[in-house]
Amino acid sequence: MTVHHTIAALQKGAAARHVLSVQGLTVDVGSPTGRRAVVSDLSFDLSRGETLCIAGESGSGKSMTSLAIMGLLPKPAARLAAGSVRLGAQDLVGLEEAALRTIRGDRIAMIFQEPMTSLNPVLTIGRQLTEAIRAHRPVSAADAARQAVAALDAVRIPQAASRMGQYPHEMSGGQRQRVMIAMALALQPDVLIADEPTTALDVTVQAQVLGLLKDLQRDLGTAIILITHDMGVVAEMGDRVVVMRHGRKVEEGTTADLFARPRTDYTKGLLAAVPRIGSGTGRRATRAFPAEAATPAVEVRDLTVRYPVRGGLLGRTHSLVHAVEGVSFAIAPGETLSLVGESGCGKSTTAKALAGLAPYAGAITVEGRDMAGLGRAGSKAMRRDVQMIFQDPYASLDPRMTAGALVREPLDIHGVGTKAERRERVAGLFDRVGLSPDGLDRYPHEFSGGQRQRISIARALALRPKVIVADESVSALDVSVQARVLDLLRELQEEFGIAYLFISHDMAVVENISDRVAVMYLGQIVEMGTRDQIFGAPRHPYTRRLIEAVPVPDPSRKRPAFLRMEGDLPSSVRRRGDAPARQELVDAGGGHLVAVSAA
Repeated sequence: MTVHHTIAALQKGAAARHVLSVQGLTVDVGSPTGRRAVVSDLSFDLSRGETLCIAGESGSGKSMTSLAIMGLLPKPAARLAAGSVRLGAQDLVGLEEAALRTIRGDRIAMIFQEPMTSLNPVLTIGRQLTEAIRAHRPVSAADAARQAVAALDAVRIPQAASRMGQYPHEMSGGQRQRVMIAMALALQPDVLIADEPTTALDVTVQAQVLGLLKDLQRDLGTAIILITHDMGVVAEMGDRVVVMRHGRKVEEGTTADLFARPRTDYTKGLLAAVPRIGSGTGRRATRAFPAEAATPAVEVRDLTVRYPVRGGLLGRTHSLVHAVEGVSFAIAPGETLSLVGESGCGKSTTAKALAGLAPYAGAITVEGRDMAGLGRAGSKAMRRDVQMIFQDPYASLDPRMTAGALVREPLDIHGVGTKAERRERVAGLFDRVGLSPDGLDRYPHEFSGGQRQRISIARALALRPKVIVADESVSALDVSVQARVLDLLRELQEEFGIAYLFISHDMAVVENISDRVAVMYLGQIVEMGTRDQIFGAPRHPYTRRLIEAVPVPDPSRKRPAFLRMEGDLPSSVRRRGDAPARQELVDAGGGHLVAVSAA
């Protein structure tokens, strides 16, 4: 055999092992000055059973790469200008839409970053899952339903069978993301593209979902492209890593080599910006703010939120979701209290009640003013003092307004300053959250997920409120931008004395920014104390579990095996008349409160 034939045979063998091959991929988008490339000459191969992580800052082209592979580029704004995408022996570039539809979901599937905008709001979860299954498999409706329930069970959704009849808005953000993962995994594809699949998930569920992806890979040889800004997830999951910046590949290598010996300054900067448990200690002394020392910026007493579950021919209430049950806390001016816990534990419901977006029992006061019974004028003034940064930036921004108009709108509504002063403040906010001035006239769909979250943060800061409720406010941001935004939040807090209720599933971020931390489980606070108390000496078993579940940005370290739970997850749904067991918080010393079951 000649050398030429030997090389050809080796290339053919390599191609056979590559379940996906991307070569010379270039994607461009229209702009006022002509078309500009957002992905430039990108090439990589993906082997069967391999996980390739694509990392980089928001706007680096990661998500646009995944959309190009799937044939889902938003046309005509974006187009695949050059390159090839081969799935096995088949080139996907140039295929008709009908042919692509038979491939998507079956041989290649995708988990999207924002579940609320990816799920149909007018169809039940069960309908969406079974439709996806029956579109590609010749099974009966009953068999499809059984497969759908099994998929929901696999991603640890409690009471999976009863969830089939729910709509997306009836689930928490993390639960919606688990539904998306279940939908993608149900048909056991050859290639799974996961675009920030665990962004909305708390650390324990994240650990379980990543374990699930590993199981699928081991059993079926599934190849995975994992797009993430979480370098801890990269360290745990990746076999190889592609680092992107401004649409170009700047570095590629094995995960172990990249973490041990990053070659480019950009990669070194990404790794240096990763928040780590322990790095927050000493950043600033944790401060305790007893409520009796001064008027709190906000105080919550015995907050309770319950939602009815109806059924039967007459739609009668047969159960209640005890979303929040007897929660109390106070936050002083200039203090940050973080709420942590698994998705569905009541964190976001607490935030919505505080922002006046959910009915509640109990009392909420802002600088001594009770939120209950306010008239129209009082409610408007209260909204100026309490602003919220939502978890899903795309759903919270009006798609018909420019980014500049969205940030300026609160100033217009409350009549703050002159038009010129408003424009100046908006431009300053764009600069402070790391957005380019040319983005003022662009619309939300023209930004990446992380950039949209920065717009939401700028909008919340516009009125310089007394209290900001930040619900997963940095979850969509890559680590370098995340670090800058956290620094910005601290600067503004010190400058204006803003109180933050900070909600996050990222325990390293929580340690980095918090003065105090409250841990929630099934709608109740089970532990509360200073940052150093919670992270240095956690007392409750659930708190210890959360901290141990944090992914470590070190490929040589693995998370504990106990995180792969068996059996049903506890549920906050109870039959009408069945009250949950109340937890009583007992002082373990120094204001460190730990729950014990009330008699």
